[in-house]
Amino acid sequence: MSYTTADPGPPALRLASTGTLTYGLSVGEVLGVSTLNGARLIAGRAGLERIVQRLNVMEVPDILSWVKPNELLLTTGYPLRNTPQSLGNLVADLDERGLAALAIKLGRYLESLPPEMIEQADRRGFPLILLPNDVGFDDILNQVLTDILNRQAAVLARTEEVHRALVQIVLCGGGLQEIVNEVASLLDVAVVVLDAEQRVLAGAGPEEHIQAMRAFNAVSAHGVPPQGGNPGGSGLAAHTGGSGHPRLSGLSGGDHLMVPVVAGGFDHGRILAYSPDGALRETDLGILERAATVAALVVTKQQAVAAVESKYRADFLRDILAGRAGDDDRVVAHCAGFGWDLDRPVMVVVAELDGRARPGEAETRPGRQPEAEAPVTRGRGADERLAQERLAAAWTAVVRRHDRGAAVASFAHEVVAVVGADADDALATGPVHTMLKEASALFAEHLSVRRTFSTGISRTVGSPAALPEAYEQAVKAVRVGRQLHGSGARAHFDQLGVYRLLSLVSDPEELHAFVRETLGELAGDDEPELVDLRRTLQVLLETNLNVAETARRLHFHYNTLRYRIGKLERMLGPFTEDAHLRLNLTLALHVLRMRGI
Repeated sequence: MSYTTADPGPPALRLASTGTLTYGLSVGEVLGVSTLNGARLIAGRAGLERIVQRLNVMEVPDILSWVKPNELLLTTGYPLRNTPQSLGNLVADLDERGLAALAIKLGRYLESLPPEMIEQADRRGFPLILLPNDVGFDDILNQVLTDILNRQAAVLARTEEVHRALVQIVLCGGGLQEIVNEVASLLDVAVVVLDAEQRVLAGAGPEEHIQAMRAFNAVSAHGVPPQGGNPGGSGLAAHTGGSGHPRLSGLSGGDHLMVPVVAGGFDHGRILAYSPDGALRETDLGILERAATVAALVVTKQQAVAAVESKYRADFLRDILAGRAGDDDRVVAHCAGFGWDLDRPVMVVVAELDGRARPGEAETRPGRQPEAEAPVTRGRGADERLAQERLAAAWTAVVRRHDRGAAVASFAHEVVAVVGADADDALATGPVHTMLKEASALFAEHLSVRRTFSTGISRTVGSPAALPEAYEQAVKAVRVGRQLHGSGARAHFDQLGVYRLLSLVSDPEELHAFVRETLGELAGDDEPELVDLRRTLQVLLETNLNVAETARRLHFHYNTLRYRIGKLERMLGPFTEDAHLRLNLTLALHVLRMRGI
Protein backbone atom coordinates (compact mmCIF):
# COMPACT_ATOMS: atom_id res chain seq x y z
CA MET A 1 0.00 0.00 0.00
CA SER A 2 1.38 3.43 -0.89
CA TYR A 3 0.24 7.00 -0.86
CA THR A 4 -0.64 8.33 -4.27
CA THR A 5 -0.72 12.00 -5.16
CA ALA A 6 -1.16 13.66 -8.49
CA ASP A 7 -0.09 16.97 -9.97
CA PRO A 8 -3.33 18.94 -10.45
CA GLY A 9 -3.16 19.80 -14.13
CA PRO A 10 -5.86 20.63 -16.66
CA PRO A 11 -9.27 19.12 -16.06
CA ALA A 12 -10.08 15.79 -17.61
CA LEU A 13 -12.99 15.52 -19.99
CA ARG A 14 -15.10 12.91 -21.69
CA LEU A 15 -17.54 12.82 -24.59
CA ALA A 16 -21.09 12.62 -23.32
CA SER A 17 -23.73 10.79 -25.33
CA THR A 18 -24.89 14.08 -26.83
CA GLY A 19 -21.43 14.84 -28.15
CA THR A 20 -20.97 17.82 -25.79
CA LEU A 21 -18.00 18.26 -23.51
CA THR A 22 -18.27 17.66 -19.77
CA TYR A 23 -15.39 18.23 -17.40
CA GLY A 24 -14.20 16.55 -14.23
CA LEU A 25 -11.17 15.50 -12.21
CA SER A 26 -9.28 12.27 -12.59
CA VAL A 27 -9.07 9.99 -9.56
CA GLY A 28 -5.36 10.81 -9.36
CA GLU A 29 -6.18 14.51 -9.17
CA VAL A 30 -8.80 13.89 -6.48
CA LEU A 31 -6.13 12.18 -4.38
CA GLY A 32 -4.04 15.33 -4.70
CA VAL A 33 -6.50 17.70 -2.96
CA SER A 34 -5.50 18.91 0.48
CA THR A 35 -8.32 17.23 2.39
CA LEU A 36 -7.12 13.81 1.16
CA ASN A 37 -3.45 14.19 2.05
CA GLY A 38 -3.68 11.14 4.29
CA ALA A 39 -5.63 8.97 1.86
CA ARG A 40 -4.11 5.76 0.54
CA LEU A 41 -4.73 3.88 -2.69
CA ILE A 42 -5.48 0.27 -1.73
CA ALA A 43 -6.03 -1.17 -5.20
CA GLY A 44 -6.85 -0.29 -8.83
CA ARG A 45 -3.83 1.86 -9.71
CA ALA A 46 -4.58 1.35 -13.41
CA GLY A 47 -7.80 3.34 -12.99
CA LEU A 48 -6.29 6.61 -11.74
CA GLU A 49 -7.31 8.29 -15.02
CA ARG A 50 -11.00 7.53 -14.45
CA ILE A 51 -13.07 10.68 -14.39
CA VAL A 52 -14.86 12.02 -11.29
CA GLN A 53 -17.74 14.31 -12.12
CA ARG A 54 -19.89 13.93 -9.02
CA LEU A 55 -19.73 12.52 -5.51
CA ASN A 56 -22.16 10.31 -3.61
CA VAL A 57 -22.38 8.89 -0.09
CA MET A 58 -23.34 5.26 0.50
CA GLU A 59 -25.98 5.13 3.21
CA VAL A 60 -27.92 1.95 2.33
CA PRO A 61 -26.81 -1.58 1.39
CA ASP A 62 -28.73 -1.53 -1.93
CA ILE A 63 -26.82 1.50 -3.22
CA LEU A 64 -26.66 0.17 -6.77
CA SER A 65 -30.06 1.65 -7.53
CA TRP A 66 -28.82 5.13 -6.63
CA VAL A 67 -25.38 5.41 -8.17
CA LYS A 68 -24.51 7.16 -11.45
CA PRO A 69 -21.57 6.97 -13.85
CA ASN A 70 -18.41 8.92 -13.03
CA GLU A 71 -19.22 9.10 -9.32
CA LEU A 72 -16.77 8.90 -6.47
CA LEU A 73 -18.66 6.84 -3.87
CA LEU A 74 -17.85 7.61 -0.21
CA THR A 75 -18.74 5.23 2.62
CA THR A 76 -17.94 4.51 6.26
CA GLY A 77 -18.74 0.86 5.69
CA TYR A 78 -21.79 1.07 7.96
CA PRO A 79 -24.26 -0.22 5.33
CA LEU A 80 -21.94 -3.18 4.66
CA ARG A 81 -21.21 -4.22 8.25
CA ASN A 82 -23.73 -7.09 8.28
CA THR A 83 -23.20 -8.29 4.70
CA PRO A 84 -19.49 -9.05 4.31
CA GLN A 85 -20.31 -11.78 1.83
CA SER A 86 -21.43 -9.13 -0.71
CA LEU A 87 -18.15 -7.19 -0.70
CA GLY A 88 -16.58 -9.54 -3.24
CA ASN A 89 -19.16 -8.55 -5.87
CA LEU A 90 -19.42 -4.87 -4.94
CA VAL A 91 -16.42 -3.81 -7.05
CA ALA A 92 -17.74 -5.60 -10.14
CA ASP A 93 -21.24 -4.12 -9.68
CA LEU A 94 -19.91 -0.56 -9.25
CA ASP A 95 -17.48 -0.90 -12.17
CA GLU A 96 -20.22 -2.14 -14.50
CA ARG A 97 -22.25 0.96 -13.65
CA GLY A 98 -19.40 3.25 -14.62
CA LEU A 99 -18.39 4.55 -11.22
CA ALA A 100 -15.00 6.24 -10.96
CA ALA A 101 -13.83 4.90 -7.57
CA LEU A 102 -14.86 3.77 -4.09
CA ALA A 103 -13.46 5.62 -1.02
CA ILE A 104 -14.00 3.90 2.33
CA LYS A 105 -13.19 4.43 6.03
CA LEU A 106 -12.10 1.30 7.90
CA GLY A 107 -11.88 0.49 11.58
CA ARG A 108 -15.21 1.47 13.04
CA TYR A 109 -17.67 -0.71 11.07
CA LEU A 110 -15.33 -2.74 8.84
CA GLU A 111 -11.93 -3.87 10.05
CA SER A 112 -10.55 -4.68 6.58
CA LEU A 113 -11.50 -5.43 3.01
CA PRO A 114 -11.51 -9.06 1.82
CA PRO A 115 -8.54 -10.05 -0.42
CA GLU A 116 -10.84 -11.08 -3.27
CA MET A 117 -12.29 -7.54 -3.33
CA ILE A 118 -8.80 -6.00 -3.62
CA GLU A 119 -7.79 -8.55 -6.24
CA GLN A 120 -10.87 -7.82 -8.31
CA ALA A 121 -10.27 -4.05 -8.06
CA ASP A 122 -6.72 -4.48 -9.34
CA ARG A 123 -7.91 -6.72 -12.16
CA ARG A 124 -10.58 -4.23 -13.29
CA GLY A 125 -8.50 -1.09 -12.69
CA PHE A 126 -11.16 0.14 -10.25
CA PRO A 127 -9.56 2.40 -7.59
CA LEU A 128 -10.21 1.58 -3.92
CA ILE A 129 -9.24 4.46 -1.64
CA LEU A 130 -8.69 4.27 2.13
CA LEU A 131 -9.86 7.52 3.75
CA PRO A 132 -8.31 9.01 6.92
CA ASN A 133 -10.59 8.73 9.92
CA ASP A 134 -10.25 12.42 10.77
CA VAL A 135 -11.61 13.69 7.44
CA GLY A 136 -15.30 14.55 7.19
CA PHE A 137 -17.29 13.74 4.11
CA ASP A 138 -18.53 17.32 3.95
CA ASP A 139 -14.95 18.58 3.58
CA ILE A 140 -14.28 16.11 0.75
CA LEU A 141 -17.54 16.98 -1.00
CA ASN A 142 -16.97 20.71 -0.72
CA GLN A 143 -13.36 20.78 -1.92
CA VAL A 144 -13.66 18.27 -4.79
CA LEU A 145 -16.86 19.78 -6.17
CA THR A 146 -15.37 23.28 -5.89
CA ASP A 147 -12.27 22.19 -7.78
CA ILE A 148 -14.40 20.60 -10.50
CA LEU A 149 -16.47 23.75 -10.93
CA ASN A 150 -13.46 26.08 -10.83
CA ARG A 151 -11.55 24.04 -13.37
CA GLN A 152 -14.57 23.85 -15.64
CA ALA A 153 -15.14 27.60 -15.40
CA ALA A 154 -11.49 28.27 -16.24
CA VAL A 155 -11.56 26.03 -19.30
CA LEU A 156 -14.86 27.49 -20.50
CA ALA A 157 -13.51 31.02 -20.02
CA ARG A 158 -10.41 30.19 -22.07
CA THR A 159 -12.50 28.51 -24.76
CA GLU A 160 -14.83 31.50 -24.93
CA GLU A 161 -11.87 33.86 -25.21
CA VAL A 162 -10.54 31.80 -28.11
CA HIS A 163 -13.97 31.81 -29.73
CA ARG A 164 -14.16 35.61 -29.55
CA ALA A 165 -10.70 35.88 -31.07
CA LEU A 166 -11.64 33.58 -33.95
CA VAL A 167 -14.90 35.40 -34.60
CA GLN A 168 -13.02 38.69 -34.64
CA ILE A 169 -10.73 37.28 -37.32
CA VAL A 170 -13.74 36.51 -39.50
CA LEU A 171 -15.33 39.91 -38.84
CA CYS A 172 -12.09 41.58 -39.95
CA GLY A 173 -12.19 39.71 -43.24
CA GLY A 174 -9.96 36.78 -42.36
CA GLY A 175 -10.46 33.33 -43.79
CA LEU A 176 -9.59 29.72 -43.07
CA GLN A 177 -5.84 30.36 -43.20
CA GLU A 178 -6.03 33.04 -40.53
CA ILE A 179 -8.19 30.80 -38.33
CA VAL A 180 -5.74 27.92 -38.68
CA ASN A 181 -2.80 30.20 -37.91
CA GLU A 182 -4.48 31.42 -34.73
CA VAL A 183 -5.35 27.92 -33.49
CA ALA A 184 -1.88 26.62 -34.28
CA SER A 185 -0.38 29.52 -32.33
CA LEU A 186 -2.68 28.98 -29.32
CA LEU A 187 -2.08 25.23 -29.11
CA ASP A 188 1.51 25.32 -30.37
CA VAL A 189 0.79 22.41 -32.73
CA ALA A 190 0.25 21.81 -36.45
CA VAL A 191 -3.33 22.43 -37.62
CA VAL A 192 -4.98 21.74 -40.95
CA VAL A 193 -8.45 22.07 -42.50
CA LEU A 194 -9.37 19.42 -45.07
CA ASP A 195 -12.43 19.27 -47.28
CA ALA A 196 -14.49 16.11 -47.73
CA GLU A 197 -12.20 14.99 -50.55
CA GLN A 198 -8.99 15.20 -48.46
CA ARG A 199 -7.85 18.42 -50.14
CA VAL A 200 -5.99 20.84 -47.89
CA LEU A 201 -7.96 24.08 -47.61
CA ALA A 202 -5.62 25.71 -45.08
CA GLY A 203 -2.72 24.54 -42.96
CA ALA A 204 -0.20 25.80 -40.42
CA GLY A 205 2.88 23.88 -39.38
CA PRO A 206 5.56 21.76 -41.04
CA GLU A 207 4.57 20.32 -44.40
CA GLU A 208 5.28 16.75 -43.26
CA HIS A 209 2.84 17.15 -40.36
CA ILE A 210 0.14 18.50 -42.68
CA GLN A 211 0.57 15.58 -45.08
CA ALA A 212 0.53 13.14 -42.16
CA MET A 213 -2.85 14.52 -41.01
CA ARG A 214 -4.19 14.37 -44.56
CA ALA A 215 -3.16 10.74 -44.87
CA PHE A 216 -4.60 9.86 -41.48
CA ASN A 217 -7.97 11.45 -42.21
CA ALA A 218 -8.23 9.41 -45.40
CA VAL A 219 -8.14 6.12 -43.49
CA SER A 220 -9.43 7.07 -40.05
CA ALA A 221 -12.59 5.42 -38.81
CA HIS A 222 -12.44 6.50 -35.19
CA GLY A 223 -14.60 9.22 -33.72
CA VAL A 224 -15.54 10.74 -37.06
CA PRO A 225 -19.13 10.71 -38.28
CA PRO A 226 -19.61 9.71 -41.90
CA GLN A 227 -20.33 12.33 -44.51
CA GLY A 228 -23.74 13.71 -43.95
CA GLY A 229 -23.70 12.16 -40.48
CA ASN A 230 -24.51 13.66 -37.12
CA PRO A 231 -24.42 17.38 -37.80
CA GLY A 232 -24.48 18.30 -34.17
CA GLY A 233 -21.83 15.98 -32.86
CA SER A 234 -18.16 16.57 -32.36
CA GLY A 235 -15.49 14.18 -33.44
CA LEU A 236 -12.54 13.14 -31.32
CA ALA A 237 -10.06 10.93 -33.06
CA ALA A 238 -9.69 8.63 -30.10
CA HIS A 239 -9.72 4.99 -29.20
CA THR A 240 -11.93 4.20 -26.25
CA GLY A 241 -10.92 1.89 -23.49
CA GLY A 242 -13.20 -0.28 -21.44
CA SER A 243 -14.01 2.58 -19.11
CA GLY A 244 -15.44 4.65 -21.96
CA HIS A 245 -12.97 7.50 -21.48
CA PRO A 246 -11.23 8.84 -24.59
CA ARG A 247 -7.52 8.50 -25.17
CA LEU A 248 -5.71 10.24 -28.01
CA SER A 249 -4.47 7.77 -30.58
CA GLY A 250 -1.09 7.95 -32.24
CA LEU A 251 -0.37 9.56 -35.61
CA SER A 252 3.18 8.93 -36.80
CA GLY A 253 4.32 8.73 -33.21
CA GLY A 254 2.35 11.76 -31.98
CA ASP A 255 -1.14 12.71 -30.86
CA HIS A 256 -3.95 14.22 -32.85
CA LEU A 257 -7.42 15.68 -32.44
CA MET A 258 -10.04 15.73 -35.16
CA VAL A 259 -13.35 17.61 -35.38
CA PRO A 260 -15.81 17.71 -38.31
CA VAL A 261 -16.63 21.05 -39.93
CA VAL A 262 -20.41 20.93 -40.20
CA ALA A 263 -22.91 23.57 -41.34
CA GLY A 264 -26.51 23.33 -42.45
CA GLY A 265 -26.52 19.57 -41.91
CA PHE A 266 -23.69 19.07 -44.43
CA ASP A 267 -20.24 17.79 -43.61
CA HIS A 268 -17.72 20.15 -45.21
CA GLY A 269 -14.56 18.44 -44.02
CA ARG A 270 -12.34 18.15 -40.95
CA ILE A 271 -10.11 20.32 -38.81
CA LEU A 272 -7.19 18.40 -37.33
CA ALA A 273 -4.48 19.26 -34.82
CA TYR A 274 -1.29 17.22 -34.56
CA SER A 275 1.63 17.23 -32.17
CA PRO A 276 4.47 14.77 -32.79
CA ASP A 277 5.69 15.09 -29.20
CA GLY A 278 2.28 14.44 -27.63
CA ALA A 279 1.76 18.05 -26.48
CA LEU A 280 -1.97 17.97 -27.22
CA ARG A 281 -4.31 17.69 -24.26
CA GLU A 282 -7.88 16.50 -24.36
CA THR A 283 -9.00 19.92 -23.14
CA ASP A 284 -7.77 21.36 -26.43
CA LEU A 285 -10.71 19.63 -28.09
CA GLY A 286 -12.99 22.43 -26.89
CA ILE A 287 -10.83 25.00 -28.67
CA LEU A 288 -10.77 22.90 -31.80
CA GLU A 289 -14.57 22.59 -31.72
CA ARG A 290 -14.91 26.38 -31.55
CA ALA A 291 -12.49 26.68 -34.44
CA ALA A 292 -14.58 24.17 -36.42
CA THR A 293 -17.71 26.23 -35.77
CA VAL A 294 -16.05 29.42 -36.99
CA ALA A 295 -14.54 27.56 -39.94
CA ALA A 296 -18.03 26.35 -40.86
CA LEU A 297 -19.18 29.98 -40.94
CA VAL A 298 -16.32 30.88 -43.27
CA VAL A 299 -17.03 27.90 -45.53
CA THR A 300 -20.74 28.69 -45.81
CA LYS A 301 -19.96 32.33 -46.52
CA GLN A 302 -17.52 31.32 -49.25
CA GLN A 303 -20.05 28.90 -50.68
CA ALA A 304 -22.78 31.54 -50.70
CA VAL A 305 -20.55 34.04 -52.48
CA ALA A 306 -19.34 31.38 -54.92
CA ALA A 307 -22.92 30.28 -55.63
CA VAL A 308 -24.01 33.83 -56.48
CA GLU A 309 -20.95 34.41 -58.64
CA SER A 310 -21.38 31.04 -60.34
CA LYS A 311 -25.03 31.73 -61.11
CA TYR A 312 -24.20 35.17 -62.49
CA ARG A 313 -21.47 33.72 -64.71
CA ALA A 314 -23.71 30.86 -65.85
CA ASP A 315 -26.54 33.26 -66.67
CA PHE A 316 -24.30 35.44 -68.79
CA LEU A 317 -22.75 32.45 -70.59
CA ARG A 318 -26.28 31.17 -71.22
CA ASP A 319 -27.16 34.53 -72.76
CA ILE A 320 -24.07 34.38 -74.99
CA LEU A 321 -24.93 30.87 -76.20
CA ALA A 322 -28.52 31.95 -76.84
CA GLY A 323 -27.38 34.96 -78.87
CA ARG A 324 -28.94 37.57 -76.59
CA ALA A 325 -25.88 39.00 -74.83
CA GLY A 326 -25.30 41.89 -77.24
CA ASP A 327 -22.66 42.66 -79.86
CA ASP A 328 -19.18 41.19 -79.84
CA ASP A 329 -17.51 44.22 -78.25
CA ARG A 330 -19.92 44.23 -75.33
CA VAL A 331 -19.57 40.46 -74.84
CA VAL A 332 -15.75 40.58 -74.92
CA ALA A 333 -15.63 43.51 -72.48
CA HIS A 334 -18.10 41.90 -70.09
CA CYS A 335 -16.29 38.55 -70.20
CA ALA A 336 -13.02 40.25 -69.35
CA GLY A 337 -14.50 41.07 -65.95
CA PHE A 338 -14.96 37.33 -65.36
CA GLY A 339 -11.45 36.55 -66.53
CA TRP A 340 -12.77 35.02 -69.77
CA ASP A 341 -11.00 35.63 -73.06
CA LEU A 342 -13.45 35.16 -75.93
CA ASP A 343 -11.64 37.52 -78.31
CA ARG A 344 -9.78 34.62 -79.94
CA PRO A 345 -10.57 31.40 -81.82
CA VAL A 346 -12.55 29.17 -79.47
CA MET A 347 -14.62 25.98 -79.47
CA VAL A 348 -17.53 24.90 -77.30
CA VAL A 349 -17.30 21.70 -75.26
CA VAL A 350 -20.48 20.19 -73.76
CA ALA A 351 -20.31 17.39 -71.17
CA GLU A 352 -23.48 15.50 -70.18
CA LEU A 353 -24.02 12.78 -67.60
CA ASP A 354 -24.99 9.47 -69.17
CA GLY A 355 -28.06 7.59 -68.05
CA ARG A 356 -30.70 10.31 -67.98
CA ALA A 357 -32.85 11.93 -70.63
CA ARG A 358 -32.87 15.60 -71.47
CA PRO A 359 -36.22 17.37 -71.56
CA GLY A 360 -37.36 17.61 -75.18
CA GLU A 361 -34.68 15.19 -76.33
CA ALA A 362 -37.10 13.48 -78.72
CA GLU A 363 -37.02 16.43 -81.07
CA THR A 364 -34.33 18.81 -82.27
CA ARG A 365 -35.15 22.33 -83.42
CA PRO A 366 -32.78 24.77 -85.14
CA GLY A 367 -33.58 27.54 -82.69
CA ARG A 368 -32.90 25.49 -79.56
CA GLN A 369 -31.85 27.63 -76.60
CA PRO A 370 -29.57 26.58 -73.72
CA GLU A 371 -31.70 25.11 -70.99
CA ALA A 372 -32.47 27.10 -67.88
CA GLU A 373 -31.42 25.82 -64.47
CA ALA A 374 -33.91 23.10 -63.60
CA PRO A 375 -35.21 22.69 -60.06
CA VAL A 376 -33.63 19.74 -58.30
CA THR A 377 -36.89 18.63 -56.77
CA ARG A 378 -38.18 16.83 -59.85
CA GLY A 379 -36.45 13.91 -61.49
CA ARG A 380 -33.15 14.46 -59.74
CA GLY A 381 -32.32 12.89 -56.44
CA ALA A 382 -29.44 13.59 -54.13
CA ASP A 383 -27.15 11.20 -56.01
CA GLU A 384 -27.92 12.81 -59.34
CA ARG A 385 -27.34 16.27 -57.94
CA LEU A 386 -24.06 15.17 -56.40
CA ALA A 387 -22.92 13.64 -59.69
CA GLN A 388 -23.75 16.86 -61.56
CA GLU A 389 -21.82 18.91 -58.99
CA ARG A 390 -18.84 16.57 -59.27
CA LEU A 391 -18.92 16.84 -63.04
CA ALA A 392 -19.00 20.64 -62.86
CA ALA A 393 -16.18 20.71 -60.30
CA ALA A 394 -14.03 18.34 -62.36
CA TRP A 395 -14.43 20.32 -65.56
CA THR A 396 -13.91 23.64 -63.81
CA ALA A 397 -10.66 22.46 -62.21
CA VAL A 398 -9.30 20.94 -65.41
CA VAL A 399 -10.24 23.85 -67.68
CA ARG A 400 -8.76 26.38 -65.25
CA ARG A 401 -5.55 24.36 -65.17
CA HIS A 402 -5.11 24.35 -68.95
CA ASP A 403 -6.78 27.58 -70.08
CA ARG A 404 -7.04 30.47 -67.62
CA GLY A 405 -9.12 32.49 -70.09
CA ALA A 406 -11.73 29.79 -70.74
CA ALA A 407 -15.38 30.15 -69.74
CA VAL A 408 -16.96 27.23 -67.92
CA ALA A 409 -20.39 26.91 -66.27
CA SER A 410 -22.82 24.26 -65.11
CA PHE A 411 -26.33 24.29 -66.58
CA ALA A 412 -29.24 22.12 -65.55
CA HIS A 413 -28.21 19.00 -67.48
CA GLU A 414 -24.75 19.76 -68.80
CA VAL A 415 -21.44 21.47 -68.21
CA VAL A 416 -20.41 23.92 -70.94
CA ALA A 417 -16.88 25.18 -71.53
CA VAL A 418 -15.69 27.69 -74.11
CA VAL A 419 -11.99 27.00 -74.55
CA GLY A 420 -9.27 28.38 -76.77
CA ALA A 421 -8.67 26.45 -80.00
CA ASP A 422 -5.43 25.91 -81.87
CA ALA A 423 -5.48 25.84 -85.65
CA ASP A 424 -4.43 22.18 -85.63
CA ASP A 425 -6.42 21.13 -82.56
CA ALA A 426 -7.72 17.58 -82.88
CA LEU A 427 -9.88 15.49 -80.60
CA ALA A 428 -7.36 12.66 -80.50
CA THR A 429 -4.22 14.67 -79.72
CA GLY A 430 -5.00 18.31 -78.92
CA PRO A 431 -5.46 20.16 -75.61
CA VAL A 432 -9.16 19.29 -75.51
CA HIS A 433 -8.23 15.60 -75.56
CA THR A 434 -6.00 16.18 -72.52
CA MET A 435 -8.81 18.00 -70.74
CA LEU A 436 -11.21 15.14 -71.48
CA LYS A 437 -8.86 12.54 -70.00
CA GLU A 438 -8.13 14.57 -66.87
CA ALA A 439 -11.80 15.50 -66.30
CA SER A 440 -12.84 11.85 -66.63
CA ALA A 441 -10.23 10.76 -64.08
CA LEU A 442 -11.09 13.56 -61.65
CA PHE A 443 -14.83 12.96 -61.99
CA ALA A 444 -14.51 9.24 -61.26
CA GLU A 445 -12.12 9.73 -58.35
CA HIS A 446 -14.62 10.56 -55.61
CA LEU A 447 -17.85 8.88 -56.73
CA SER A 448 -18.91 5.77 -54.83
CA VAL A 449 -21.06 4.63 -57.79
CA ARG A 450 -19.47 4.53 -61.23
CA ARG A 451 -20.89 7.19 -63.55
CA THR A 452 -19.83 8.28 -67.01
CA PHE A 453 -20.39 11.35 -69.13
CA SER A 454 -20.38 11.97 -72.86
CA THR A 455 -18.69 14.93 -74.49
CA GLY A 456 -19.38 16.89 -77.65
CA ILE A 457 -17.05 19.41 -79.30
CA SER A 458 -17.95 22.09 -81.80
CA ARG A 459 -16.07 23.53 -84.72
CA THR A 460 -13.69 26.40 -84.06
CA VAL A 461 -15.30 29.84 -84.26
CA GLY A 462 -13.64 33.25 -84.38
CA SER A 463 -16.16 35.54 -82.69
CA PRO A 464 -18.74 35.51 -79.85
CA ALA A 465 -21.52 35.95 -82.43
CA ALA A 466 -20.81 32.45 -83.73
CA LEU A 467 -20.98 30.80 -80.30
CA PRO A 468 -24.74 29.96 -80.41
CA GLU A 469 -24.18 27.87 -83.53
CA ALA A 470 -21.09 26.28 -81.99
CA TYR A 471 -23.10 25.39 -78.89
CA GLU A 472 -25.73 23.66 -81.05
CA GLN A 473 -22.97 21.72 -82.78
CA ALA A 474 -21.52 20.54 -79.47
CA VAL A 475 -24.91 19.45 -78.19
CA LYS A 476 -25.58 17.50 -81.39
CA ALA A 477 -22.15 15.92 -81.13
CA VAL A 478 -22.98 14.73 -77.59
CA ARG A 479 -26.29 13.23 -78.56
CA VAL A 480 -25.22 11.64 -81.83
CA GLY A 481 -21.96 10.40 -80.35
CA ARG A 482 -23.78 8.72 -77.46
CA GLN A 483 -26.18 7.01 -79.83
CA LEU A 484 -23.36 5.75 -82.03
CA HIS A 485 -20.76 4.83 -79.43
CA GLY A 486 -22.68 4.42 -76.16
CA SER A 487 -21.96 5.95 -72.76
CA GLY A 488 -18.72 7.85 -72.33
CA ALA A 489 -18.69 8.89 -76.01
CA ARG A 490 -16.41 11.68 -77.19
CA ALA A 491 -17.43 13.22 -80.50
CA HIS A 492 -16.36 16.20 -82.58
CA PHE A 493 -19.04 17.75 -84.77
CA ASP A 494 -16.86 17.48 -87.88
CA GLN A 495 -16.30 13.76 -87.26
CA LEU A 496 -19.99 12.87 -87.36
CA GLY A 497 -19.99 12.54 -91.15
CA VAL A 498 -23.37 11.70 -92.62
CA TYR A 499 -24.86 11.54 -89.15
CA ARG A 500 -24.25 15.27 -88.85
CA LEU A 501 -26.40 15.85 -91.92
CA LEU A 502 -29.10 13.52 -90.67
CA SER A 503 -29.17 15.27 -87.31
CA LEU A 504 -30.05 18.52 -89.08
CA VAL A 505 -33.44 17.12 -90.11
CA SER A 506 -35.83 18.94 -87.80
CA ASP A 507 -38.64 16.39 -87.98
CA PRO A 508 -37.68 12.92 -86.66
CA GLU A 509 -40.93 11.52 -87.98
CA GLU A 510 -39.79 12.33 -91.51
CA LEU A 511 -36.67 10.22 -90.92
CA HIS A 512 -38.72 7.34 -89.55
CA ALA A 513 -41.03 7.46 -92.57
CA PHE A 514 -38.01 7.37 -94.88
CA VAL A 515 -36.70 4.27 -93.07
CA ARG A 516 -40.06 2.47 -93.32
CA GLU A 517 -40.43 3.32 -97.03
CA THR A 518 -36.88 2.27 -97.88
CA LEU A 519 -36.39 -0.85 -95.76
CA GLY A 520 -39.97 -2.06 -95.59
CA GLU A 521 -40.21 -5.14 -93.36
CA LEU A 522 -36.55 -4.86 -92.44
CA ALA A 523 -37.22 -1.63 -90.50
CA GLY A 524 -38.67 -3.49 -87.52
CA ASP A 525 -37.01 -5.41 -84.71
CA ASP A 526 -39.82 -7.85 -83.94
CA GLU A 527 -38.74 -10.73 -86.22
CA PRO A 528 -35.24 -12.20 -85.55
CA GLU A 529 -35.04 -13.49 -89.12
CA LEU A 530 -35.66 -10.00 -90.54
CA VAL A 531 -33.10 -8.48 -88.16
CA ASP A 532 -30.58 -11.07 -89.39
CA LEU A 533 -31.33 -10.19 -93.00
CA ARG A 534 -30.85 -6.50 -92.23
CA ARG A 535 -27.44 -7.32 -90.75
CA THR A 536 -26.56 -9.15 -93.96
CA LEU A 537 -27.60 -6.11 -96.00
CA GLN A 538 -25.52 -3.80 -93.83
CA VAL A 539 -22.35 -5.85 -94.21
CA LEU A 540 -22.92 -6.16 -97.97
CA LEU A 541 -23.12 -2.37 -98.30
CA GLU A 542 -20.08 -1.88 -96.05
CA THR A 543 -18.00 -4.20 -98.26
CA ASN A 544 -19.26 -2.55 -101.46
CA LEU A 545 -21.13 -5.73 -102.46
CA ASN A 546 -18.04 -7.93 -102.11
CA VAL A 547 -19.75 -11.30 -101.69
CA ALA A 548 -16.66 -13.23 -100.66
CA GLU A 549 -15.67 -10.71 -97.96
CA THR A 550 -19.25 -10.51 -96.68
CA ALA A 551 -19.47 -14.31 -96.43
CA ARG A 552 -16.21 -14.35 -94.52
CA ARG A 553 -17.35 -11.70 -92.03
CA LEU A 554 -20.72 -13.33 -91.45
CA HIS A 555 -19.33 -16.90 -91.47
CA PHE A 556 -21.74 -17.92 -94.26
CA HIS A 557 -21.20 -20.34 -97.09
CA TYR A 558 -20.87 -18.52 -100.41
CA ASN A 559 -24.03 -20.13 -101.81
CA THR A 560 -25.97 -19.28 -98.63
CA LEU A 561 -25.05 -15.65 -99.05
CA ARG A 562 -26.08 -15.69 -102.73
CA TYR A 563 -29.46 -17.04 -101.64
CA ARG A 564 -29.79 -14.25 -99.05
CA ILE A 565 -28.91 -11.59 -101.63
CA GLY A 566 -31.66 -12.87 -103.89
CA LYS A 567 -34.15 -12.76 -101.04
CA LEU A 568 -33.11 -9.19 -100.14
CA GLU A 569 -33.54 -8.03 -103.74
CA ARG A 570 -37.02 -9.51 -103.86
CA MET A 571 -37.87 -7.50 -100.73
CA LEU A 572 -36.03 -4.23 -101.49
CA GLY A 573 -35.41 -4.11 -105.25
CA PRO A 574 -32.29 -4.61 -107.42
CA PHE A 575 -29.87 -2.77 -105.12
CA THR A 576 -26.89 -4.69 -106.57
CA GLU A 577 -27.48 -2.85 -109.87
CA ASP A 578 -29.08 0.44 -108.71
CA ALA A 579 -26.58 2.86 -107.11
CA HIS A 580 -29.30 5.28 -106.01
CA LEU A 581 -31.15 2.48 -104.23
CA ARG A 582 -27.92 1.46 -102.46
CA LEU A 583 -27.49 5.07 -101.30
CA ASN A 584 -31.05 5.14 -99.93
CA LEU A 585 -30.57 1.83 -98.15
CA THR A 586 -27.28 3.03 -96.63
CA LEU A 587 -28.92 6.23 -95.36
CA ALA A 588 -31.84 4.28 -93.93
CA LEU A 589 -29.49 2.00 -92.02
CA HIS A 590 -27.63 5.03 -90.67
CA VAL A 591 -30.90 6.53 -89.47
CA LEU A 592 -31.67 3.28 -87.64
CA ARG A 593 -28.35 3.58 -85.77
CA MET A 594 -29.48 7.06 -84.68
CA ARG A 595 -32.87 5.88 -83.48
CA GLY A 596 -34.09 7.76 -80.42
CA ILE A 597 -32.23 11.02 -80.95
